Amino acid sequence: FCFLYGLDAEEDLVGSLASMSSNERIKAIQKMPETMRKKREIRNKVLKEITKKSRHRGAQCTQCLQGAAVSLRRFGNSLLECFHLLRPWHKTLKIIGAEFGTSVLSYFVFLKWLLNLNIFSFLINFGFITIPQFLAAEPNNLSFTGLELFTGAGYFQQTVLYYGFYTNATISKVENGSSYNMQLAYIFTVGTYFVICFLILLFSMAKFFSRNFINPQTISVNASKLFCTWDFNITNEKAVKLQQKNLYTQIKEDLTEVNKEVLNFSVMERVTRIAMHLLAWVLSLGTAVAACAGVYFLSINNLELFMKGYTNDLERQAAMLVLPVVVSLLNTLIPFFFSWLGHLEKFQSPGQHIYVTIIRNTILKISIVGILCYYWLNVVATSESQCWETLVGQDIYRLVLVDFIFCLLGSFFGEFLRRIIGTTVCMNLGLPEFDIGRNVLDLIYAQTLTWIGILFSPLLPGIQMIAFLIVFFVKKVSLMRNCQPPRKVWRTAQMMTSFIFLLFCPSFLGVLSVIGVTVWRLKPSEECGPFRGLSSMYAAVSEWIQILESYAPSKWVVWIYHNLISNELFFFIISTFVLIVIYLYWEIIHGRRTMVKLLRKQIKN
Repeated sequence: FCFLYGLDAEEDLVGSLASMSSNERIKAIQKMPETMRKKREIRNKVLKEITKKSRHRGAQCTQCLQGAAVSLRRFGNSLLECFHLLRPWHKTLKIIGAEFGTSVLSYFVFLKWLLNLNIFSFLINFGFITIPQFLAAEPNNLSFTGLELFTGAGYFQQTVLYYGFYTNATISKVENGSSYNMQLAYIFTVGTYFVICFLILLFSMAKFFSRNFINPQTISVNASKLFCTWDFNITNEKAVKLQQKNLYTQIKEDLTEVNKEVLNFSVMERVTRIAMHLLAWVLSLGTAVAACAGVYFLSINNLELFMKGYTNDLERQAAMLVLPVVVSLLNTLIPFFFSWLGHLEKFQSPGQHIYVTIIRNTILKISIVGILCYYWLNVVATSESQCWETLVGQDIYRLVLVDFIFCLLGSFFGEFLRRIIGTTVCMNLGLPEFDIGRNVLDLIYAQTLTWIGILFSPLLPGIQMIAFLIVFFVKKVSLMRNCQPPRKVWRTAQMMTSFIFLLFCPSFLGVLSVIGVTVWRLKPSEECGPFRGLSSMYAAVSEWIQILESYAPSKWVVWIYHNLISNELFFFIISTFVLIVIYLYWEIIHGRRTMVKLLRKQIKN
């Protein structure tokens, strides 16, 4: 009797759902306290019932429309499932968060964010700069030997990879038809991309900031995390265990944040700790200054040898790799020294250790990038090279490629061999922990090089996109096989905000200054590139505005140019706004820390 009653109830449910509109039916099925499999069965029965009713009515047109809607819905669901399958990091991020906590997870979330940013950059440059150039490109007569993959020279020099290959002519395949101005396309595409990046970074900082600093639920231990976060639609055994481990790790991190003790040191201990911190900072800053000086003198000497020429091509190709190899060696080895200094300083929490290490690595890497930019803009740009922009693009290509190779080697020597030593030779060491600070700064350094190189090598984001994708899976495998979870569990709600802030403040703003000097101040090469023969790259915009002044419908463009783009007051207001945002950012962080301390005292009392 109960079985028959259940069938009648289900038939009534299907009938009532079939009489609803499409949106009401979807919402009603979503609110049912049933598993996903049961909901799909009910949905399929409802769709069959609707099909039967439409047949009985004899409305052929309605039946065709409903059948098409059902087919489109099923097709959309299939595409959605395929899209989830094409996102291999979705499940990986859950596993990493459950096994290693939010501190290690923040690195992979940041890496995924940078990967999406480079995909967007590549699509813009390829669509508006590279594809039109293919229409006007001449055949490449240089031979491909394979060394070009490492040096970026030779065959690649006459391809769309570099600035010097792009034409300065107006592209038009049809007589008396529409034309494509490559000069304007090149500078407006790059300029628009940086404006969009500026907005994306501000929006991302605001989003993570509001989520992790303003939301009061992230300050105290949220009881709803224990009682209300379980998803009862999960029926797979592996998914259940993963959800349990993830929830357990989050609760443990919250409890550690609340119960964190403040150690009281004696006067002698405080003096010793301050002296140790000062000594560590002197050593780290001295190391960074020495590294920058070495990079500068090496780059000057390398350019002189390059201009004089070499006896054979192999020697010339090998000489091109000296500078990027030395820079990558410094960026790889010195951060290990900084991490060692951090362990000697004995910080009270892992968070302090990571943030101090990140600051020191930021000073090192940004200083090296600054020295390289000074070398490119003041030495290479004034050299006797026929196309100095292509030389800069080749240098950045080699830096990106060698940095990627050293990143993979760092996972092998820094984590795999460390695991072998810690488990076989010196058992007291144990398994290594994942170095968040060093790995995050490697990503910021690579993205900084990509931003600088966009003007000189428009397809560089595509190369960086492939590199980040490979790094994601290599780091994931190395983390799972070689590393152990952090010994001290700690909560890192604001970590992602800090990463994007570091990417914005020293990195992106510095890149904008480099691009601004290149576009406004430096004279382009006379024999290559879309801006050949002009006094500066920006002169192409000025000439275009002069042409528009004679057309009445384009007066609004001229007004924007004279009152905003060429107005120093406009940029002063934007700079002031950015500085105010940065100031408020640090003020709210300081206020949040004070609030957290008060809440801890209240909870303990």
